[in-house]
Amino acid sequence: MTNLSKSMRSKLAHESKIAIVNPIAEIKSSDEHTIKTLFALPDGKQIEAVLMKYDKRRTICISTQVGCAMACPFCATGHTGFERNLSVGEIVDQVLYYSRLLAKHNEVVTNVVFMGMGEPFANYVNTWQAIRHLNDSQGFDLGARKMTISTVGLVPAIRRMSHEPEQVGLAVSIHAPIDAIRDTIVPVNKRYPLNILMNACRDYIEMTNRRVTFEYVLMDGVNDNDEHADQLAQLLKGLLCHVNLIPLNPASASLFRRASAERVYAFRDRLQQANIPTTIRLPRGVDIQAGCGQLRAQN
Repeated sequence: MTNLSKSMRSKLAHESKIAIVNPIAEIKSSDEHTIKTLFALPDGKQIEAVLMKYDKRRTICISTQVGCAMACPFCATGHTGFERNLSVGEIVDQVLYYSRLLAKHNEVVTNVVFMGMGEPFANYVNTWQAIRHLNDSQGFDLGARKMTISTVGLVPAIRRMSHEPEQVGLAVSIHAPIDAIRDTIVPVNKRYPLNILMNACRDYIEMTNRRVTFEYVLMDGVNDNDEHADQLAQLLKGLLCHVNLIPLNPASASLFRRASAERVYAFRDRLQQANIPTTIRLPRGVDIQAGCGQLRAQN
């Protein structure tokens, strides 16, 4: 921009960037409904993000951290450890990249889920600032209700979110109905056990009048029997909520196995009989390691 002074151009070159994340590898699922992208960041670190195509929706699953400190043993990202938080620009730019990709086919991003690499609430300030840029009518202009944050259950952040004006969806990765099991598969439960987590969720619902989604990854012989379903139904009784059952996606470093299809459907039926709204997540991109719990930033 030669109409700017040399000093201003120098300052802009030093302090600002356009297209912060750089795609260095991309792969499509066999059904072509999912695209996973490996991005390089300015410091050379890498993250993955995913575009998922449904009938009318184009959902982007984006990352908020390089790696993850939550160390859930069934999750590939958890095995990589934590490296650093993403900046606001690095979070937003993942969405902009896919938006440009879709625009070539006259399509648009319809939903954004903060369910990629990292724990969004462990990078709360940058994640929420990114949400506001995406929601801003002078920015990306995506409705707040079209965005969802997934957390393993960082209670102070759930309480903080309940005071935010934007009506962003909340998904809590619960994965077990009792502390004895959850302590082993969601280590943060030792800090925020289920009674504390559920009190925060109840208060969140009461304050916002918004439904909470509880994500539950079903693992063979760990959390998938009828008793577990009954315990979960009792835990969620009376809450404005929805359960999203997720058959475990295979991760190379995990010793856990996916629950059988028979157990998945039996678990769903048992919850529904207890009047707990429940669905089974439609898998996307499992064959390219793009499903829930599979992102690991490997090239």
